[in-house]
Amino acid sequence: MPQAEQLVANPTYMADIRYFFDTIDIQHMAAKNIDLGSYAGVKKNALAIYAHTTQPGGDMPPEPDRKWSAERSQTFRNWIVAGYPMGTAVAPTIAALAAAAPAERIRKNIASLSPAEIEQLKTAFTGLMARDASDPTSYAALAGVHGRPQTWCLHHEDRFNPWHRVYLKAFEDALRSVPGCQDVTVPYWDISTPVPDLLKQPPFDSYVVAADLGPPYGAGYRTTRNDQAGIDAGLARYSVLQHISSALVQTLWGVSGVSGMQDDFIAAHDGGHMSIGPTMADQNVASFDPIFWFFHCNLDRLWLRWQVNDSATTLTGFTSTLEGNTGWLSAPFNALPPFDTTADQTIAFGIGYEEPAMAAEATLVNKLGSIAAARAFVIPPAAKVSVMVKNIDRLNIPGSFEVNLLADGEVVATRAFFQPNAPRDCENCRKLALVNVNFQLDADRITGRKLTVEVAVPGHEEIGARFPLSALGNPTINARLLLEDA
Repeated sequence: MPQAEQLVANPTYMADIRYFFDTIDIQHMAAKNIDLGSYAGVKKNALAIYAHTTQPGGDMPPEPDRKWSAERSQTFRNWIVAGYPMGTAVAPTIAALAAAAPAERIRKNIASLSPAEIEQLKTAFTGLMARDASDPTSYAALAGVHGRPQTWCLHHEDRFNPWHRVYLKAFEDALRSVPGCQDVTVPYWDISTPVPDLLKQPPFDSYVVAADLGPPYGAGYRTTRNDQAGIDAGLARYSVLQHISSALVQTLWGVSGVSGMQDDFIAAHDGGHMSIGPTMADQNVASFDPIFWFFHCNLDRLWLRWQVNDSATTLTGFTSTLEGNTGWLSAPFNALPPFDTTADQTIAFGIGYEEPAMAAEATLVNKLGSIAAARAFVIPPAAKVSVMVKNIDRLNIPGSFEVNLLADGEVVATRAFFQPNAPRDCENCRKLALVNVNFQLDADRITGRKLTVEVAVPGHEEIGARFPLSALGNPTINARLLLEDA
């Protein structure tokens, strides 16, 4: 007989219903072309699910010990009657975090490394940098995967986080192949703190690429960075820390340039790259700067933190946060070239981070520009306004750029967009030629004011601050209040 469960009077999908279906249920019904792993699938099949699971006559699940309790069935019925509310996730308790499966390797904060760990890290980096570029485990070859000469990297799409997670592990595995460094891990640099002094010392301060990277770099290209004042100014200009904070409390995975965790997370990534620049601001050569690895290690830590907050550390849990496209987690669309690991395999990856005890985020949110008419919604008293610049043809823009939103001629928000200096030469850029940039602002900052948009390309002062929008496919503006599930 099923165990009694708590009856929920006002259940939502993200807080309650998604946990009613485990991997066995999802895989079994997927073979029958019934999706129990996503909000859309459960909603579509809700009446049939209720009929087949309600006891005493329900035939699903087939095993006696997995039958639904009366409380679960009533909770599911309450969800149907209420109009299938999506709701928001509930972050796990500290006890639940402590009970999580241990990671196979743990990465530390670079600021907390011991002297012995620092020496081992230096040995590992120096060893990779000393290898010939023809060695696939050399620093030159591994850095060349992201930008020139290989240009494999995936940006501004669903596989962005998975690809970088695999890339970081491949680099870490190469570090471990240096004699005496078999247990080294890449530490993370918390970007909310100044660049550590260690990263200003060899071999982490810069790198010279001996190979010819082609114009405009040539052979002997040396990486460069902004000073701390320049980095701080960029982080503030692009609201990087604010985007990180917003990303961590999003319930849904979302879409780059539109909504959800991805939009804020990729905005923080792009703004971080441009803040650290000049090398980090150029996708062609960013990964040659040693700071790239510590920066991306931090981003991977933050993605994992979001997964924990959102109960998305398993493939089943992660899929339940997706709205719309889930195909990128299945073959052949889950590929992460040139690596063999696939996107679905990165969700539970066996890598953790050493950091202070992570309390659950206070409140998770689900802000949407549009919502199904069948769902209840609210417009909060302090609702934010989404101003989206849609369908920017970025192939005509020579490098990473920024989009400014102006109110009565005053810049009120700036978003960074990270890309190569010749995007037409990048296959992924060509596939995603039309991109969106989404601003979310308090209504009182922009209502009643004359709004305009400008596109600027830092480092190309000869172009001018106002890159002609007519050369970018004449993008359009979409402005709307952000709604929340009731």
